[in-house]
Order: sequence, then structure tokens, then C-alpha cells
Amino acid sequence: MGRIIKALLVLAILGFAALTAYAYLVDLTPPAGEVTKPVVLDAN
Repeated sequence: MGRIIKALLVLAILGFAALTAYAYLVDLTPPAGEVTKPVVLDAN
């Protein structure tokens, strides 16, 4: 039982490290672009 818990703990630490490295190394900025959408106003 102790081996399973130890293996899960190691996998969780490795997964967190991989997620952190991915967030720092990959460019996560969204593409920039202008969006125009007409708006219809109902003025009664």
C-alpha cells in the first residue's frame, strides 16, 4: 500500500512540474485582432 501512495505522490509532483514548465515555456498569448459587430438599438 505504501508503494502505491509513494508512486502517486511522485506522479503528482512530476505532473505539477510538467504543467509549470509548459506554462512558462509555451507562448499562451491570444492572437490579436479587431472584431467589429453591429449593434441594433431599440429606442422607443
